[in-house]
Amino acid sequence: MVEREGTGGVARPLGSGGGVSMLDPAFMDLLCCPACRSGLVQPDESSLRCTACGESYVVRDGIPRFVPAENYASNFGLQWNLFRQTQLDSFSGQPISRRRFLSYTGWTEAELRGALVLDVGCGAGRFTEVALSLGARVVALDYSSAVDACRLNHQGAEGLSIVQADIYRLPLKDGVFDRAYCLGVLQHTPDVERAFRALPPVLKDGGALAVDIYPKLWTDVLWPKYWLRHATKHMKAERLFATVRTGVRWLWPVSLAVGRVPLVGRKLRYVIPIVNYEGVYPLSPEQLKDWAVLDTFDMLGPAFDQPQTAGSLEGWMRSSGLEGIEVFRSGFLVGRGRKAKAQPQK
Repeated sequence: MVEREGTGGVARPLGSGGGVSMLDPAFMDLLCCPACRSGLVQPDESSLRCTACGESYVVRDGIPRFVPAENYASNFGLQWNLFRQTQLDSFSGQPISRRRFLSYTGWTEAELRGALVLDVGCGAGRFTEVALSLGARVVALDYSSAVDACRLNHQGAEGLSIVQADIYRLPLKDGVFDRAYCLGVLQHTPDVERAFRALPPVLKDGGALAVDIYPKLWTDVLWPKYWLRHATKHMKAERLFATVRTGVRWLWPVSLAVGRVPLVGRKLRYVIPIVNYEGVYPLSPEQLKDWAVLDTFDMLGPAFDQPQTAGSLEGWMRSSGLEGIEVFRSGFLVGRGRKAKAQPQK
């Protein structure tokens, strides 16, 4: 049985109007055993059992848990539980996540209203918040304990269900979602192509998919991030976080000064190995420092950081049966398209 420690509180599940003791039937209808793809039953409020192979899974704090507590995404669990509200638009007071979500997906409020949407790699739920606000019914999924931050951030939200699971073994039935998105995640998986290919099967015919990924650039070799990661990705998360927090405190004035150099400052500040969004996002000085700690840790801590080319992403999309494909650069490399509708049999 897969199990992890949890914290108190629950979110209202998909289709539910109250607290959870048993998972909502509408949510249960979407789930399947990641081992054999058969259906699941819930014998009690703390477990699920496969109807075919008999594998058991823990339900804790209203969240089905299909992965071990310790995994390659543990650093993300730490960062999102420490900074669970930092990147929420409702907390920052700025529509930063909303703008990225709408720009990258290309979806409208009319298209999202009432749609069943999968958020893969939800973290603390910054994009979950946006999708819910636009009227979507959302299943938010993450490999790490960030699901606990997402649960606390959206406690009581209507139309939301949360699941802790592996992108390579999704406990979700094929062909059930109207839309799916995966933002800020794919480059941090062990096998990026395989992670991407796990997404189209869960869509209905005609369902829409949007992803982003770090672009592979020749200038990456000049970025101190990739020099430092040889050491930092092996550090214990708590030690790395303390190091990053100290580094930001000392390097922040330097980064600000370099970034304010006319014409070239925005580029030059990349030589300072901390993230600096001054002039990029309209955040307060304290918010800028919080984002610097969060995203510097996010930059140096992941076990995997694998940028990709536009050609690779487009190729995966075409060979996965998507149509109406668009691949473009907008900071990240963005790909979106629709699952081709099945041809009627003659």
